[in-house]
Amino acid sequence: MKLWLGFILLFSSFLAAAELPLVQKQQLELESFTTQSGVVLKQVKVGWEAYGQLNADKSNVILITHFFSGTSHAAGKYRSTDAAAGYWDSIIGPGKAIDTNTFYVVSVDSLANLNAFSPDVITTGPASINPDTGKAYGLSFPVVTIRDFVEVQKALLDKLGIEKLYAVIGPSMGSFQAIEWAVSYPDKVERLLPVIGTAYIDSFSAVRLERWAQPIKQDPKWHKGAYPLTEQPQGLTRALAYVMQDALHPDLFNQSYPAPALDKAIHQDIQAELPAWDQLIKAATQRSAQMDANSLLYLVRASQLWRAGMGDNWQQKLKTVKAKTLWLPATGDLLLTPAMAKQSKAQMPDALYEEISGQAGHLDGLLNIQSKAEQIRSFLAD
Repeated sequence: MKLWLGFILLFSSFLAAAELPLVQKQQLELESFTTQSGVVLKQVKVGWEAYGQLNADKSNVILITHFFSGTSHAAGKYRSTDAAAGYWDSIIGPGKAIDTNTFYVVSVDSLANLNAFSPDVITTGPASINPDTGKAYGLSFPVVTIRDFVEVQKALLDKLGIEKLYAVIGPSMGSFQAIEWAVSYPDKVERLLPVIGTAYIDSFSAVRLERWAQPIKQDPKWHKGAYPLTEQPQGLTRALAYVMQDALHPDLFNQSYPAPALDKAIHQDIQAELPAWDQLIKAATQRSAQMDANSLLYLVRASQLWRAGMGDNWQQKLKTVKAKTLWLPATGDLLLTPAMAKQSKAQMPDALYEEISGQAGHLDGLLNIQSKAEQIRSFLAD
């Protein structure tokens, strides 16, 4: 299997890459799911999608785990009229770095997915109806962790009869899930590729994440999570604005948003809003149209709690990883910094390490991932 895959992958770069056929969203439904905190959720539903064909011995599976504000839609389009393809379409598809002529690529919507009201997302979270009450869970939904996301993914793979993963690859919060797969199931994961990731969240990073949550918690219309789902608190938009800023490097942010010196109004009126802030809020308003405020809080908490193995010694847990590993942080990432990736990698002496260059900061892991296409292809071929 490995020799055959290596041959195909090494020579696939000479073949013209093609586009995926239209992607079909599928649904996993679990009669019950027990969270790491011991709460039993009934009728859990999440969406998933796949690209490529599963081979006879089910040995060609790559799992893609998505980022904080992402979904299972990693590549391709659902409809020919869709404005954009999935976020990693540049590296997933026929003849691309993650070659769907060779691999069966699977991705799953997270629990408490931020895009709770998107017609293309299936998730169970605080905006879902609790079958016991007939009302939205709200804050009665249990705290969920990165390990819970992994266990839902494993439930899908178990249903599909998939016992091993050729690789697990994910950006940002997706890197947390990929790492958790490798430490929780070391005999099931053959390759691990954390992109713009880390094996832990420290106090500084946890408080930065809390800055995303506070605009919602401080919004009087949040009502401690009991707002009408059709009337999202304005704090959600402000939270998204902070997420968007933190994900960008100042170089690209300053190229994209107007400088204070160019505006006359803010020189004369203390109540005038910064043009850059106004523009950021408008962008955040558009992005938040199908999102849920409570779901953002749950994803923030899952991220704040993250450390490999979810115990008290993430460093030791990393030493148990058997998967061949390639760390791919972004050089200009100010959110999950290269220093965090280096400290994580230091616990894995045999792991490989490269950086993604660019001007986008954290978002280089999405926008500039194509620059590492050949390294990813080679890593999967070996």
